[in-house]
Amino acid sequence: MELNDAVKRLSALAQDSRLQVFTLLVKAGPEGIAAGDIARAVGIPATTLSAHLLVLSNAGLVRARRSGRSLFYSVHYAAMRELLEYLTEDCCGGHPDMCAPPSAGEGSCKPTRGGLHETLAHTHRGR
Repeated sequence: MELNDAVKRLSALAQDSRLQVFTLLVKAGPEGIAAGDIARAVGIPATTLSAHLLVLSNAGLVRARRSGRSLFYSVHYAAMRELLEYLTEDCCGGHPDMCAPPSAGEGSCKPTRGGLHETLAHTHRGR
C-alpha cells in the first residue's frame, strides 16, 4: 500500500459519523446494510449519510450494490486488511505478536452484547 492510499483511508475514518458507519458495516459482514437502515442506526439524515458514504467509497473502504430499489453498503474487507497490514508492518521492535488483535487466531468474529441485529431491530421498533 502506498502512503497516499493509507492517508486517504485514515482521513476518511477520521470523522465520528463516518467511523460509526464504518464500524456498523464491519459488524454487518459482507452482506452489508441498506442505506436507510444505516441512517436510522446511526441517527443521521439520509443526505448527510450519502456524503459520508461517498467519502468512505472514494477511499476504497466501502462498496455499494443495488438490490431492487435499495442500495446496500458493505465494507471492502481487502482494503481494510491492507490498511491494517500497512499500519502494523514491522511493528513493535520485532515483536509482531504485540500488535496482533486479541481475537487473532480464533478464526471467527465474536458477537457482542447489544450487537448489530439488536441495534437494527431497535431502530425499526422506534419508528
